[in-house]
Amino acid sequence: MLTQVMNLGNLLTEVARRHPDEPGLIIGDTVHTWRAINTRVDALAHALRERGIGHGDKILVHSRNNLPMFESAWVAFKLGAVWVPTNVRMTPTEVAYLGESSGAKVMIYDTGYAAYVDAVQAGGLLEHVVAMTAPRDGELDFEALATGPATVFDAAAVDRDDPIWFFYTSGTTGHPKAGMLTHGQFAFVINNHLADLMPGLTYRSRSLAVAPLSHGAGIHAVINAARGAATILPLSDKLDPQEVWQLVERHRVDNMFTVPTIVKMLTEDPAVDRYDHSSLRFVIYAGAPMYRADQCHALKKLGQVLVQYYGLGEVTGNITVLPAWLHTADDNAPNARVGTCGYARTGMEIAILDADGQCQKPFATGEICVRGPAVFIGYYNNPEANQKSFKHGWFHTGDLGHLDEEGFLYITGRASDMYISGGSNVYPREIEEALLKHPAVHEVAVLGMPDAKWGESGVAVVVCKPGQSVDAQALLAHIEPCIAKYKWPRQFLFWDSLPKSGYGKIVKKTIRAMLEQEQTV
Repeated sequence: MLTQVMNLGNLLTEVARRHPDEPGLIIGDTVHTWRAINTRVDALAHALRERGIGHGDKILVHSRNNLPMFESAWVAFKLGAVWVPTNVRMTPTEVAYLGESSGAKVMIYDTGYAAYVDAVQAGGLLEHVVAMTAPRDGELDFEALATGPATVFDAAAVDRDDPIWFFYTSGTTGHPKAGMLTHGQFAFVINNHLADLMPGLTYRSRSLAVAPLSHGAGIHAVINAARGAATILPLSDKLDPQEVWQLVERHRVDNMFTVPTIVKMLTEDPAVDRYDHSSLRFVIYAGAPMYRADQCHALKKLGQVLVQYYGLGEVTGNITVLPAWLHTADDNAPNARVGTCGYARTGMEIAILDADGQCQKPFATGEICVRGPAVFIGYYNNPEANQKSFKHGWFHTGDLGHLDEEGFLYITGRASDMYISGGSNVYPREIEEALLKHPAVHEVAVLGMPDAKWGESGVAVVVCKPGQSVDAQALLAHIEPCIAKYKWPRQFLFWDSLPKSGYGKIVKKTIRAMLEQEQTV
């Protein structure tokens, strides 16, 4: 039975009514109020509805962090359409796959990305292209649509399981999978984040986005909007620690979402000591484990403001929480929880299962599985992945770990060979397949190895064909058109052969042991 719920686009409508003249988005010296943002979003929604875009249609967005990127999400929400944001670091080939696999009817794009539109249009599914600036022939002008007739837009009726956001996660097959986040699921996540991660958030709060709005930072921005808290976007496209700390001081920022690598960069930069950051209450980090030394350093610089959570895109970051009061730089403190990523979020349940789906006892290692209202409804058009991920009545994360007797979770490894570099998931098979297309490459294995700066980084072990050779620069040039730069291996090793099992399969466990042995020599 279908269950109608509130269209989450109405969160913007409501906050614009309550706090019309309060800041909603701040970029440099420009302040966009909630009323102004909502008015523009309504005009855009009307314009797209008049052109036949509505409930269930997919809107692909390729953009840097900016006002139109932020607005595009609310446009999709109010239309009852599905927001399909890309990682701006992707290549045209990768974005074209997202457009094709999602069935996008509309593409909105930022300055300088016309080639991405051309790659998506080759699939023949787009009905409309909207340019944020300088539209080409046949394209719509985002700004012209946003400043059209200022009439109220009534958000589309939606059911609990209607998709609102396709959150793409990389797949072990080399192709990303579209996790379907829904209006009902996302409503639970918003409430849970407000309760477990940022209690006491108000319209006077200020949030700093130091990551792309297309992923975790976008979820964080929606959660802040639910309370009317303004989001601040740095002017620089790249991380500039001095700018970040200047903005924290200037706007009295009290919350920010980031990843361990960025926390490390920000707290190790001299600028952290030049600006007042005493306003910070919640520095939320996720996406990868944090080295204990980096955690202690950040605590000494910022105080007891770190909040950790563990959660995949499929669960919208909603599995565990390690609140600020459980973070301490003293390993011997009564509240010290060294190595854990926290306990189950309110309303969520965690189990450690063996291969047969049996729950393991405390401290026994198995696959981390979860269930509760934050779990997505499945992958779009991917029954095989859904069958694999929803066995035994639980969502299977693919991560390995254990629970202690008090229910604190410890991640110890991964069931797949996926690794996390700088907060981004990287699946080696995608890179391996690209490298194997080079005419000189015979075999290749890509592994994530510990990296002091990025958490983990890729190491590619390459075997060349007899009589042929290639170097790292040539291989990087080869994969540049199809693999985003953040996924590139940071080290290439050239071996005569790779270890194999009795079935002729490359044994990465052995390769990893060999690499670790080389590092200790």
